[in-house]
Amino acid sequence: MGGLFGVVSKNSCVMDLYFGTDYHSHLGTSRGGMAVWNGKSFVKSIHNIQNIQFRAKFEDDLSGMEGNMGIGCISDTEPQPLTVFSHLGHYAITTVGRINNIQDLVNKSLAKQNTHFLEMSRGVINPTEVVSNLIDEADSFKEGILNAQKAIDGSCTMLILTSEGIYAARDRFGKTPLVVGEKEGSYCVSFESCAFPNLGYQAKYELGPGEIILLTPDGIQKISPPGDKMKICAFLWVYYGYPSSSYEGMNVEVMRYRNGAALARNDDVKVDLVAGVPDSGTAHAIGYSNEARVPFGRPFIKYTPTWSRSFMPQDQSIRNLVARMKLTPITDLVGGKRLLFCDDSIVRGTQMRETAELLYNCNAKEVHVRPACPPLVHGCRYLNFSRSNSDMDLVARRAILDLEGKEPDSLDEYCDPNTEKYDCMVEWIRKRLNFTSLKYQSLTDMLDAIGLPHDKVCTYCWNGKE
Repeated sequence: MGGLFGVVSKNSCVMDLYFGTDYHSHLGTSRGGMAVWNGKSFVKSIHNIQNIQFRAKFEDDLSGMEGNMGIGCISDTEPQPLTVFSHLGHYAITTVGRINNIQDLVNKSLAKQNTHFLEMSRGVINPTEVVSNLIDEADSFKEGILNAQKAIDGSCTMLILTSEGIYAARDRFGKTPLVVGEKEGSYCVSFESCAFPNLGYQAKYELGPGEIILLTPDGIQKISPPGDKMKICAFLWVYYGYPSSSYEGMNVEVMRYRNGAALARNDDVKVDLVAGVPDSGTAHAIGYSNEARVPFGRPFIKYTPTWSRSFMPQDQSIRNLVARMKLTPITDLVGGKRLLFCDDSIVRGTQMRETAELLYNCNAKEVHVRPACPPLVHGCRYLNFSRSNSDMDLVARRAILDLEGKEPDSLDEYCDPNTEKYDCMVEWIRKRLNFTSLKYQSLTDMLDAIGLPHDKVCTYCWNGKE
């Protein structure tokens, strides 16, 4: 995954850029970067942040950065921002999204003109470089961005820093958000609106799907209007969005309370304690607890001082180790208790199985699990918020394969909670993960909790619908 932030100001932008970018650290742990225009050239800094916080890594760079316009990013994959010399001028660019047809785009570019692409580790080409190449095929930034949006299979939200301001473009179907904030003398543009309050910004304008604007210290210029079709990612609210952020006017924390309450209304299990799998499951659990009138508690605590987010490391065994080591149980709240846990989702199932085993080893009487979304049957093809390399990494798909003996021609019945095949899949997962009971959130209740028209939210992970 990744996040991005930009500032244009009549004064120095550096401190706002530094803290604003840092407020996206929950979205990635691989690379961080900032680029500032000083009036003559770019000052850029990129660091590996896998084992250190963004702020600590970049603090020493601040004294060498001067300027009133800048962009920054947190990336889970490639180093960014990139600085580019082209016929369009000197610019810096950062992107968030996923390009499924990247090799085709590279091949087409190589066939059309004498050019080259720099390889990263393992022979991978930097997706942001591919986007800049698509932009440079046109005669203006506007036409170049439109060209990139049209050519990319997947999604791509971007910021382009030029000497005149920041071009901000939301991906074509609005999978990821992009919001403009304003305070006296400055504008910022951000993936996460949670960056605004402590920096003194007020939300001013949210870009529509595919919309392009130019942000200058004097205001917002509309460059290309938004499209009429939006499919924003539901997982922003369910999982990876920050609790104090809002997207399309819908707050993350409030959605999770509503979502947990809906889980409780459709449940009749008898338990002693409701808990959340930290961090994103906690708010769902609070909503469940309040609705069910069952005490909320924390039977285990996440040890955060030295353990990073578990879904970020590329190696699965390391992810499992991190997930296991950072949860420390409170045995007084576990022994002899019937426990119900809300989690944001069950992806591979490995971590939740180990969590259940930890609780049973502490003499839990029962472990009931309530994921805040339906079973994940399809891997996301629009964003890189999960490290699954194959749909077969998903525990639901492994269940289907085991039940069918082969990959079925259609997965529709497994996506429909009113079918026998769906019930068999859920029971297979329950047994495999050793839960006392397992009941998933329904797609309708999850979408209702978000509060947007259902046709404006992407549900591909759950039903395979584009």
